[in-house]
Order: sequence, then structure tokens, then C-alpha cells
Amino acid sequence: MATNPAILVVDDELRSREALRRTLDEEFVVHDAAGADEALAVLERETVAVVLCDQRMPGTTGIALLKQMRVRWPDIIRIVLSGYTDTEDIIAGINEAGIYQYLLKPWQPDSLRLAVRAAAELHRLQHLHQRLHVDLRSAEPVVRARVEARRREVKRAFDLDRIVRAPGSPMNALCAMVERIAPYDLSVLVTGESGTGKELLARAMHFRSARADRAFVVENCGALPDQLLESELFGHKRGSFTGAYEDRIGLFQQADGGTIFLDEIGETSPAFQVKLLRVLQEGEIRAVGGARTVSVDVRVVSATNRDLEADVRSGRFRKDLYYRLSTVKLHVPPLRDRPDDIAPLARQVLERAMTQLGKTVRGFTAEAMDRLVSYPWPGNVRELQNEIQRMLALCDGEWVGAELFAGRDPLAAPATPAAAAADDDLRTRLDALEARVIEEAMRRHRGNKTRVADELGLSRVGLRAKLARYGIGRDRGGDA
Repeated sequence: MATNPAILVVDDELRSREALRRTLDEEFVVHDAAGADEALAVLERETVAVVLCDQRMPGTTGIALLKQMRVRWPDIIRIVLSGYTDTEDIIAGINEAGIYQYLLKPWQPDSLRLAVRAAAELHRLQHLHQRLHVDLRSAEPVVRARVEARRREVKRAFDLDRIVRAPGSPMNALCAMVERIAPYDLSVLVTGESGTGKELLARAMHFRSARADRAFVVENCGALPDQLLESELFGHKRGSFTGAYEDRIGLFQQADGGTIFLDEIGETSPAFQVKLLRVLQEGEIRAVGGARTVSVDVRVVSATNRDLEADVRSGRFRKDLYYRLSTVKLHVPPLRDRPDDIAPLARQVLERAMTQLGKTVRGFTAEAMDRLVSYPWPGNVRELQNEIQRMLALCDGEWVGAELFAGRDPLAAPATPAAAAADDDLRTRLDALEARVIEEAMRRHRGNKTRVADELGLSRVGLRAKLARYGIGRDRGGDA
């Protein structure tokens, strides 16, 4: 149980001490002393938060006594009382004695109590600050160790060796090239169909570079109109456009010292391409509505599923920007061109899906794996992930069977109305399951979208689209 703060009243007049005690003893433990020697003796044996000291006493002044106290007990809050109007000595000694407050006699009880309460609270906060400082210093090695462990864990998660592929996969040569160029600050353009894993390669490059300990940020350039994209990347000043209620730091500045991944770079407009080119040439960004430029040191990795060379020839994409972005070009082959990778990929995806959905099976039947390997996967790895999650959600036995596979042979006959209705029903059930998985992840990570996206294997833009699609965050508890 907490006790009242202790204070010490120092005054050579008995009636003054008694009046002070009557005023304060309901809220404080009051000690008193008639002079300097008694006061020092009290402090030797008692823990005191506040000292109220009369200025004029036989043998010494209040200021002189409080100077001694400051040397031996610096954390005590010191208040001086004086009944005289000649305050020059007190003012001259306030800094040297560390006086918290100077009160004139005759004092008013309510004013005195307020002053002593404030002094006692200051003493409590000072001690709390000291304890927190000690706790933080003792915790620093533990925090640093945890941060370093997390950094190693993230690096391992995006290590090239973790990219699942078969011994003869065309991905082997691509990963070897990534490993060679990762240490160098070269702009890299990654091409390939949607869903092939271009962002995964960009992350692997980042974590193999000297920038690995700094930020890796992602923006889907095809998902936003020019003004919002410019604000996202370069930041904006308050009032620069409707809805700009406060200053915002852009992703280029957030990525300073690290890497920025610009996905769907081929979808940007010619007007925005001019602004991006200027940033890459000058190494400086200017916030929307800002008056000054800010230097940034950022490695740029961009990606597209378009034929940018054809876009350059047609005038849709600037030639000078293309050359700025494509110092090194990497092409990720579609999943249909590396069928040997499908089986190991499917097993890995199933392991992750079991963790995410909290559901365990023994694996795929041979027939199911044959169906997965023979399917052309127009949506590539992303489609494979979605299909396996759906199959696992609908699986009622120990093995994921071929009857759960929804992929269709492009040459097969059109689905009957009954089959289409069944597909719609399955799609509805899958959507409900996906919404529940996302909601649970949002609760686990307390609305931190970056962590949720990492856990679910989504890009930030992809997560944002799903949150909007299912009404999560806005209609279900506010924006996360």
C-alpha cells in the first residue's frame, strides 16, 4: 500500500512549524526541525521528498542550508519561505541552491498545499524517470539481441536458398545472377508475368546487399492515380491538396539508405515518368506542395509485366527513364515453363497454408499432384497459392485429393450451370474463409498492415485491396 510523501519543515519558530504541520499533515508525513543541525539529522534517517525551509533562522539562512542539502540529497525538491520583501539574497541564491519555488509569508493554506503537492509529484516523477532509465539501460542488450535475431530471421526468410526450385530449374541461373549483382548499387528491372515472384527476388537482392539493415519499401505504381502516387513516393505538405491534413513523409524518404521496389512501373503516366526520372538523376525528392528538396540515398528495383522495350518504341514509356531503371535486367519465367518446380512449390505452399488456416493434413494424393503439375497456371505462383489454400479449406480427410482441384483444362467443355453454381458456392465459402483469416491476422498484429501482409504473403497494395473488398477495418472497427 502506498504511503503519503514525506516532507520536512525547517523553521526556528515553533508556532510556524505547528501551523505548517496542521496545514499539511492530512496529505503528507510531516517532519520538522528548528534549525540546520536538526534538519540535517532528520535527512540522515528519513527519506524526504520535499523540504520547506524558512529563509531567516539563527546561525544560517535558508538558502545556505538548502545549498548543503542539494550537494548531499540532490533529488529532494526544495522550497524556501520568507516573510520579508527584500528578496535579493533569495533570488541570487535560487540557481545555486536549486530552489523549486519561493513562497512569501504569510502563506495561504490552499496555495501552500498546491505548491507542496506539485513538488511531491515532481519528486515522484523524477524517481520514476530514474527507474525507467535504469530499466531501459538494463533492457538494451536484450532488445538489441531480439532485434538482431529478428533481422537474421527476416534475412533467412528471403534468402535465395529459400526460393523453392528443382535441381534443373531455370530459376537456378536467375538466382545466381541475383547473388552476383545484389552487393552493387545498380538499378534493376525485373520483368515477368503477374504472380511469378518478382517482389520476392527484389527482397532477396536487398537482404544480400550492404543495405540489408535499412528499410525495404514497396509501392504498386499501377494502383494509384498520379497525384496520390506522387504523394506516396515523395510525400506532401499539409494543405497541398484536398485531404492533405498533415505533413507526410514519402516512401523514398522512408527508404533512405535502403531499397525501394516500384512494382508495375510500366503503368505510370508519361507525366509521372518525368518526375521519377528527375528523382533518379538528382538523388533528391520534393514533397507535393514543398518548397525545398531533400537528398535521398535509395537503391531502386522496379518490376513490370509489360514489354517496356515495345512501350519505348511506341513512345508510351520514356527511353531515358527505361535506361535509368534497367542497368541490369532480370526475367522471371512463368510457372508453365518450369513444371519441375511445381511439386516442391506445392508442398511448401501447403505447409504454410496449414499454419495459416490452423488445419493439418498429411499431403497431396498422387492424383492431386499430377493435376497440379499438368495445369498451365496462367496466374503463376500466386494462383498456385490461392488454389492450394482453397483445396486445404475444403479438404475433409487426411489427404488433399484431386477432386478438390478447381483448375480447368482450357480445351475442356464449358461448365454446366450446375457446375458453375457449385463453383460460385465454393468461391463464396473461400471468400468468407479468406476474410476470417485476414481479420484474425489483423487482430494478432493489432492492425499493423505491414506485418499482416508479410504473414499472409501479400503485398501492401494487395492487402489494402482485400481489406477494402471485405470491409475489414473501415466497417469492422475502424481503420487499422
